[in-house]
Formats: sequence, structure tokens, C-alpha cells
Amino acid sequence: MWCIMDSKNVETDEKPKSEVSESNLKGMGSIRENHILGDSNMSASTKDMLFRADQIDLKSLDVHLEKHLSRAWSRNVDTNGPKEPWEIDLAKLEIKNLIARGTYGTVYRGTYDDLDVAVKLLDWGEDDMATSTELASLRASFRQEVAVWHHLDHPNVTRFVGASMGTSNLRIPEKTSSDGPTDKLPSKACCVVVEYISGGTLKGLLYKNRRRKLPYKVVIQLAMDLARGLSYLHSKKIVHRDVKAENMLLDTHRNLKIADFGVARVEAQNPRDMTGETGTLGYMAPEVLQGKPYNRKCDVYSFGVCLWETYCCDLPYPFLSFSEVSSAVVRHNLRPEIPRCCPSSLVNIMRKCWDANPDKRPEMDEVVKLLEAIDTSKGGGMIPEDQATGCFCFGQIRGP
Repeated sequence: MWCIMDSKNVETDEKPKSEVSESNLKGMGSIRENHILGDSNMSASTKDMLFRADQIDLKSLDVHLEKHLSRAWSRNVDTNGPKEPWEIDLAKLEIKNLIARGTYGTVYRGTYDDLDVAVKLLDWGEDDMATSTELASLRASFRQEVAVWHHLDHPNVTRFVGASMGTSNLRIPEKTSSDGPTDKLPSKACCVVVEYISGGTLKGLLYKNRRRKLPYKVVIQLAMDLARGLSYLHSKKIVHRDVKAENMLLDTHRNLKIADFGVARVEAQNPRDMTGETGTLGYMAPEVLQGKPYNRKCDVYSFGVCLWETYCCDLPYPFLSFSEVSSAVVRHNLRPEIPRCCPSSLVNIMRKCWDANPDKRPEMDEVVKLLEAIDTSKGGGMIPEDQATGCFCFGQIRGP
């Protein structure tokens, strides 16, 4: 049995002789003698190559095909200049030091065109572990969502600088931290570049003030920043899906900016297209914990928990396990305990946001209006621990 292969339909980056060796074509004689894959002066009559189909080493050809796909993976970044409006030139990106390692990637600090930036490397699977179909799906999804982020522009959302579909030209110092040398970059990876925010996270601020607490005016200012940022994202049909204090960054003026779009996605037209447990324990809405369809209202629930956390400078459910929290939130309507010194206007917002029924939760633009109407001139913050004597919650004492 013989097989005819048209060389015009075979895409390759190298000369054919490196892709198919003599050992692949047993019984065919010398390649040069047969003039099948010979020199560059091959005549037009030999462009149709004939092989014994039963003697082709298919396993070896699979290896060559995989190598070809790996080269094609990063081909976009190997060409001169960006191909998409959001695609950056990696030659202009300089990595300085490691900031953090997270669930969805590794974050570095660097510069891009003299701008301080944070660079997040996202690994899309170990080499040879993802099929070409899976990789194509990941690339398509990444392109769609990055194209949306590229157009975001709001003072309470971390500014998106650009992204790259590959990392073949990325320059990372041999040692970027005291932890040791940099890990080898995976060949199937991408990077996202955003503005660098130097003031730390909201979680860090709350931890520093866990004893003395935050003034009521600061609590409301931070809450309004977060609410306005989420309202903007929702207006663009984006659901963050992991709203928590750790994902909120602060600049030097303590302005809050929403960050970490690692699990964010464009809101589906059909809510049933958005399912699965996505988020962080303690902030996850009941419908997410149950694996039910959800929409942007899961962010509203998480905001309610963040609002409580900002007021109390404490963690929700610190002594409960994942299973205990999941069960209690869904079956027993467990929510963080609100101190009695908390002003009723703020209590009202918390309870509206973490209502078990998503349809009863307010939209984030409504939350913004409720927060703007709060009077902070008379204080109302959480009572500092060194001032809390006796059962203060039943008294008329108000925090700063």
C-alpha cells in the first residue's frame, strides 16, 4: 500500500529532511539516492512524495509534530511587533524581582517603557500535558477576556497595560529574590502586565489595624472605592468572582483598586453557563458553594463580607473548616456576626448584600448610593480593643 503526501499541505518551519529521517522510511533505500527529500534543487516533478504507509514510523512523526506545535505556540511573540492592540513587546519588559506566588500564577515587579508594572505569569499546563485542542481553547478564551480588560478605564480598577500570548522573549534575571533562582519558565504560558500599586493590600491594612480598628470615615471611603469599582466592572458585563480583601490594592493615598482578574470572566448571557465553585472560602455566595448557576450577584455577596471585614478588621469564620462553613452558609444561613456598635445604615447594607436569594441583593450602583448617603461626621467605627470594657455592645459608645 502506498500513500501520496503533497508537500504543499505540510506546514513546517524546517527543511523536510529534519522532520522525516531515513529510519522513518525503512525499505525505501537512500533518501538522496531516491531524490525524495534531497537538496534544494529538487525538481517540480518530485514535489509529490511517495512512502510505504505500512513502514512509516508514526510514533516518531508524532514527536516531530509535537515539536512543531510547540514552536507554533509562541510564534506570535517571535515575530516583529505586536499583533493585537493589547499585545506588548516583550523586549521592552524588564523583570526586576519576585513579588508573590499564587494559585493562578507568579507575580513579578518590573518596568515597561519606564512604567512601574506588575507582571503575572500564567501557566497553562505542563509541557505535553495539554492537547492542541485544549491549548487552542485556552488561547481563544484568553484573547477574548484580555480584549475586554484592554478597554477598562476606572480609578478603582487596576490599569491594564498589556499581555503576551507567549514568554519566549521574556527576560527574567537568574535570581529575582532571596528565595533562590527563578524557576524555569513553562513553554506554554502567557503573561499579563498591569500598573504596579505600591501601598499593599486591603488585607494588610486590616491586619495592621486589627486591634485599634479603622475610623468610620476610612471604612466608608474604602467601601465606596470597592463598590464603585465593582459597579463599573458589572456595567461592562464582567464578574470578578473572587472579591476579597487580599485582591484589593491600595496606592500611596489609600485609594483602593480592584486587582487579580485571575478568575474573572465576561458574564454569560445565559446564567447557566456560569457554574462551579470559584472564589475564596468565607466570601463565596451560597449559590456558588452549591454549584448552582450564578451571575454578578455573587460579587455583591462577597462585597458584603468584605464590608464587614473592613469595619471589624477581622476575618470571617476563622475557626471553622471549609466543610463547616459551606454547610452552615447554605443550610443555616450563617453570616459574620455584626457588632452592636455598628451603625444601622451600614448593617442594612451588609444584610442586603449577603441575602441568601441573589435576586434580593442590590445592584452595585445601588450600593454606591447607599454608602454615599452615610454620615460619618459623628463617628461610628468599631470600638478599639483597648477601649472595649465590659459588654460595650449594649451601650451607646461609638468608635471613631
